[in-house]
Amino acid sequence: MSEFQETIYFDALLTPNRSLSPRGFAIVMAVVGTLSLFCGVAFVSMGAFPILGFFGLDALAIYLAFRWSFRQQQEETRVTVTGKSLFLQHRKSDGTKRIVELPSAFIRVELDEPLTTTSWLRIAHGRTAYVIGRFLTPHERKTLATALRSAILNARAERHSA
Repeated sequence: MSEFQETIYFDALLTPNRSLSPRGFAIVMAVVGTLSLFCGVAFVSMGAFPILGFFGLDALAIYLAFRWSFRQQQEETRVTVTGKSLFLQHRKSDGTKRIVELPSAFIRVELDEPLTTTSWLRIAHGRTAYVIGRFLTPHERKTLATALRSAILNARAERHSA
């Protein structure tokens, strides 16, 4: 016995933009490490022994900053619109997940105008609003809002076309 298949009007996986590939990260760290080593050796040859440690700390700080940035880029949000519901599945960078199902007939897509870096894209239902795509650029948020509004209108039309 086959289960009824719902039409999916919108399905998107939102992830932060990647600033650097793993290969690029290795190249940057090799350059930083090499420069730190050569500059540190130059200072040691002049008699400034503590400087070598500070160059090592600088390289370590750059490495840790990149690792933290890469960990933050593991965040993702999946938005799916069907005839009955809108599903939000958000996974934070620490691995915790949150899943929300909202009826597509009663949701609103809100985007603050004029567009700025703090113009949040919200999916609202009643008095509850869910901010999505914080890591997107303002233009990407506007494009996503337009596509979501269109998908929700199509989903509502399906409900009323019978």
